[in-house]
Amino acid sequence: MIEPSENPELWQFLGSLREGQLLSGTVAAIEPFGVFVALDEGPPHPCFPGVGFLTLPELSWRPVDEASEVVRVGQRVTCVFLWFDTWNGEARLSLRSARPDPFQAFADRVGVGRELTARVVERLPFGIVVAVADGIEGVVHVSELAGDRPDPERDFSVGDEIAVVVTAVDRQRRTVGLSRRRVAS
Repeated sequence: MIEPSENPELWQFLGSLREGQLLSGTVAAIEPFGVFVALDEGPPHPCFPGVGFLTLPELSWRPVDEASEVVRVGQRVTCVFLWFDTWNGEARLSLRSARPDPFQAFADRVGVGRELTARVVERLPFGIVVAVADGIEGVVHVSELAGDRPDPERDFSVGDEIAVVVTAVDRQRRTVGLSRRRVAS
């Protein structure tokens, strides 16, 4: 933990930042747990490669396994300031919040009742997970699969393209309800 008295310039800078403020900088280091960003403004960090820090979920609207899927050392980034981490003395940032949300764009153009072509990405005992757009997935519950006794693992293979109907779009929870049973024959 870095005490305010140890580095008052850093604490003053971080305390002056406001939630939602855009900050620019350079990716200084990529670690398995996140990304350090050397911010253009403010003092250097006494311990870390940068004053800004991005956790993996804040890198992209899509799930990522490694930060290198999204950024590289030396890359310029503009991020949204989330909060002042007083334990580590760093600015917590979000790269994804500085970019349009693909789910909201999907929700703007796709309404309930619309038929879509989806690709099966996973089979589960209670249904199938399908990709309905680039980066947008939904679950077709077993009760919404066609047939008398649907079996997701028997009836579908990963990669299958199927028709589905949108039954619900929840912008807050970022979920889409889907049905195969309601597809027009």
